Amino acid sequence: MTLAPAAAAAAQPASAPATAREFLSFKLGAEEYGIDILRVQEIRGYEAPTRMANAPAFVKGVVNLRGVIVPIVDMRMRFGLADVQYNAFTVVIVLNIAGSTVGMVVDAVSDVLDLAGADIRPAPEFNGAVDAGCVTGLGCLKTTEGTRMLILLDIDALMQSPEMGLAGLTL
Repeated sequence: MTLAPAAAAAAQPASAPATAREFLSFKLGAEEYGIDILRVQEIRGYEAPTRMANAPAFVKGVVNLRGVIVPIVDMRMRFGLADVQYNAFTVVIVLNIAGSTVGMVVDAVSDVLDLAGADIRPAPEFNGAVDAGCVTGLGCLKTTEGTRMLILLDIDALMQSPEMGLAGLTL
């Protein structure tokens, strides 16, 4: 039996040492998300991609990144957020997923955070634009203003899901 990462962390005994992991946090609308920093190749300013025929609306197209053709996915559109706008804060996070390079458009990048196992809570069950299997947990950080929560994504599972239309993509 294998456990999802969040379930595996929750299944550890209380005396087990909590291993800190680094997450890149980013904004989509009013929500803050986190992905494993080891999947991030680089962060770039947004540039209009070349549109591809018959691609889903959230696949904005492709860009040439130093000789590599990279599909660009607008996560705001994928998650069904209204009023998608491109401004000076809009960035593309270039990811390495299963040996392929994929770019994802987000509203802004916040920072890199260290989260210990004790800072990660299991994700609640819900139906929404994000498959619950792609949410590994909720990162909870104490701040002077209260608790800061991040929705932690399994970016590999999300980008390789059939809904993304990128499955089997090799670049």
